[in-house]
Amino acid sequence: MSKIKTREEIKEIVSDLKKQGKKIVTTNGSFDIFHYGHVSYLKEAKKQGDILIVGVNTDRSVKEWKKHIGYKDWEKRPINPVEARAAVLAALSCVDYVTIYDEPSSIEFVKSIIPDIHVNGGEYGVECIEAKVVKENGGKIHIIDKINGFSSSEIMKKIRDSSA
Repeated sequence: MSKIKTREEIKEIVSDLKKQGKKIVTTNGSFDIFHYGHVSYLKEAKKQGDILIVGVNTDRSVKEWKKHIGYKDWEKRPINPVEARAAVLAALSCVDYVTIYDEPSSIEFVKSIIPDIHVNGGEYGVECIEAKVVKENGGKIHIIDKINGFSSSEIMKKIRDSSA
């Protein structure tokens, strides 16, 4: 059985899981050039509840988001296609489900699930864009700080510098 689900499938699954009293945790991102920082982050996210659902941006929405937040190389992102990024996430034991969303913002993803806990990186803070939806529905935001030296952008820079 595939862990990768459509938004409609994930809504049904979450409804059943909530009836069973399961604590639902969400997080999201592009998860491009998968690395140790991602693994550490996702393992910590899973510790926050019973079920971890990861939302993954489509290729188009990664470009839109990276452009929106000012990345100079936004046109070249992501490096890996969404199907590959979702498959890597689904292969992890700490990830229960993966769903792909096309909006540049994760708000609709979060609204479709209404998690008990939404996990985000420290760079976004407790007042992240998902906070209002999560808190209005009785949920909490959990922040995990990045591990220095481990981000897709930093790894890309290291690769470029090493080949110069």
